[in-house]
Amino acid sequence: MAAQSAPTDPENPVSTTESNSNQSRTSSTGWFDRIKAAFSSKPVKSPTIADTPAPAAQMPPAQRPGMVNLRRMRVDDVAIPKVEIVAVPTDIKKDDLVQVFRESGMTRLPVYKGTLDTPVGLVHLKDFALGHGFNGKGGERFNLKKMLRPLLYAPPSMPIGVLLQKMQSDRMHMALVIDEYGGVDGLVTLEDLVEQVIGEIEDEHDIDEDVFWTQSAPGVYIAQAKAPLDEFEAAIGMRLTDEEDEEEIDTLGGLVFLLSGRVPARGEVIEHPSGAAFEITDADPRRIKRIRVRLPSAVPAKTEA
Repeated sequence: MAAQSAPTDPENPVSTTESNSNQSRTSSTGWFDRIKAAFSSKPVKSPTIADTPAPAAQMPPAQRPGMVNLRRMRVDDVAIPKVEIVAVPTDIKKDDLVQVFRESGMTRLPVYKGTLDTPVGLVHLKDFALGHGFNGKGGERFNLKKMLRPLLYAPPSMPIGVLLQKMQSDRMHMALVIDEYGGVDGLVTLEDLVEQVIGEIEDEHDIDEDVFWTQSAPGVYIAQAKAPLDEFEAAIGMRLTDEEDEEEIDTLGGLVFLLSGRVPARGEVIEHPSGAAFEITDADPRRIKRIRVRLPSAVPAKTEA
């Protein structure tokens, strides 16, 4: 899955996605006509091998992307958890904002007053760059409030098809998920929703398909759940399975599933008996997609009260 928001045409937020979809379909039916059809009383056609990429066609039916997900899945099924949201306060300095844009790779950042539970809007990299340059030097006097754009809000129980239509009509790419008490519960992007229909959209923030893991810091790895476990163990120089389990587990995701006994949620941390920690950075209700692995040397020591 991608970062919060990838660069797109700011004048037409859905043009890039819509163009790609038009190139891949064989019928003349419009993209949003197909979305409307998903909510009609007519039965929804299940994806077929001809309709989906080869990897998706090989998935069990319950895991395949498709139009039926627009009604079946809810916003909280695809939103990233609150702890993973990259946001900035209203009183952030210009140089600090440049640093957040640079380190996160995001083009849109939620802005809050005091805490994230009090969002006031979002800041777009394009608006900042036009006034101050990409490096934050030169241009007019820095005033974050003048650059704020409105945010879209959605309840966690909203069907993703409804939110997708709302994003299209309001020309927005990002929405904050608000719980019953008015607090922020997560964040969802246009890309997150579209991926549930057409499959995974890889961008520059995703690990290459042929690269199963990358080292982001000493003792810290970002890995795909399908990474071969024996190869990963060889790379980190430690065993993560015993002799009884090694014949049953082939992938890193399989190991995490065995440890938790279920499909863990995004943002959840699963501890390994060795002291290593597996943080789920990308997952849906059916499968684990990406994991941040912290080896024992990189896991902060717990302090007793």
